[in-house]
Amino acid sequence: MEKTQNRREYMTRTPVPKLILSLSVPTIISMLVTAIYNTADTFFVARVSSDPAVNTAATASVGLVFTVMAIIQAFGFFFGHGSGNYLSRMLGAGNHKEANEMASTGFAMALIVGVIFAVAGNIFVQPIADFLGATPTTMQFTIDYMRIILFGAPFMMAQFVINNQLRFQGSALYAMVGLMCGAAMNMVLDPLLILVFHMEVRGAAIATIMGQITSFVVLLIGTSRGENIKMSIKNVRINAHYMLELVNGGAPSLFRQGLASISTLLLNRTAGAIGSDAAIAGMSVAGRIMLMMGSALIGFGQGYQPVCSFNYGAGLTKRVKEGYIFCVKYSTIFLIGIGAVCFVFAPQIISLFSKDPAAIEVGVAALRFMAAAQPLSGAIVISNMMLQSIGKGLKASITASARNGICFIPLILILPQFLGIRGVEMTQACADVLSLFIAVPMALSELKNFKD
Repeated sequence: MEKTQNRREYMTRTPVPKLILSLSVPTIISMLVTAIYNTADTFFVARVSSDPAVNTAATASVGLVFTVMAIIQAFGFFFGHGSGNYLSRMLGAGNHKEANEMASTGFAMALIVGVIFAVAGNIFVQPIADFLGATPTTMQFTIDYMRIILFGAPFMMAQFVINNQLRFQGSALYAMVGLMCGAAMNMVLDPLLILVFHMEVRGAAIATIMGQITSFVVLLIGTSRGENIKMSIKNVRINAHYMLELVNGGAPSLFRQGLASISTLLLNRTAGAIGSDAAIAGMSVAGRIMLMMGSALIGFGQGYQPVCSFNYGAGLTKRVKEGYIFCVKYSTIFLIGIGAVCFVFAPQIISLFSKDPAAIEVGVAALRFMAAAQPLSGAIVISNMMLQSIGKGLKASITASARNGICFIPLILILPQFLGIRGVEMTQACADVLSLFIAVPMALSELKNFKD
């Protein structure tokens, strides 16, 4: 009881900026490391052969399979954020029984759905590769990479769940350690399997999955440490109450990540139709770089989420509002700097990942468009995370759907028809601008109801 009281005092009485920073620093490090080792696949795959055409095809195949990885991640975040948001509010309200049951239920559901993905995905791997837009030159690379990634789906989903549950309990340090162990495993295996054992894209996939399994094991051990909720099959409750709460808290993440996979699919298919493998490779590299640059923002926002949900559950809405303003202000300042660096040094950055002039040309233009709109992401992401963390599922789902769905999908279907490959390169930046006018008003509609 004393430990529980200590956690409550820490989450509700620590000054909000100090609390957010203490929770976000480990998460920012985790997200940066994760983004770096995700980008490592692209870096080393671009060096599988002395033939530039083969390297371009291999890089394009990793970009194609990223759609599948995004879907797996979407369900991982669905169960992780759905269970994490709810258990954090329950801890804030002092309801530990439901918090324990939700933790085990979310974990169990991720394992079940992950196994379904692994089995069904490998049965239909060829049709999936066709649907993703694989060309004759990228088909075998795509299948080789995707088969291994799918086998790791249960571990990938489950580790996202544990990671998010630990964060929402205020144990960001345990979450960071788990992800960093997996990242270290991936970054050691990537050059070893690709450059030494010449396993090409299969080596990259094995390195990725071994990293995910390592994170899964370390994070699972972390749940048994300190005040953290321990997983138990006895606490699994697959019933209407918990399923509805999972959907309410997790749907925004599913929409956000799921639509990201759909947008990536449409982006790759459109880029491939206009500019072939080089265009896919260039867009893939630019997207991975911006994902890495934006990971610090996601980590910062994830440091705010447990503060938001815990204090909202405790009725301390003034602290929720204070945290929102703090996060939007400083994330925007940070993103202006990051965007400027990426814009100015775009040619040098893209050249690190590709030597194909056509791919570099597309990648540089796309990176510059994305970098110009990057400062808007702070208000968009923090608004979405605030709405999700206080249980406003509908508004959170709309804001989560804006960037990669409501705004992006019409633009990727329209702009390339008039502007060709330039339309593909600028679609994400245009979607970001439009998303701002959806996310911020949604957030303000809730903030105005909070007590000052």
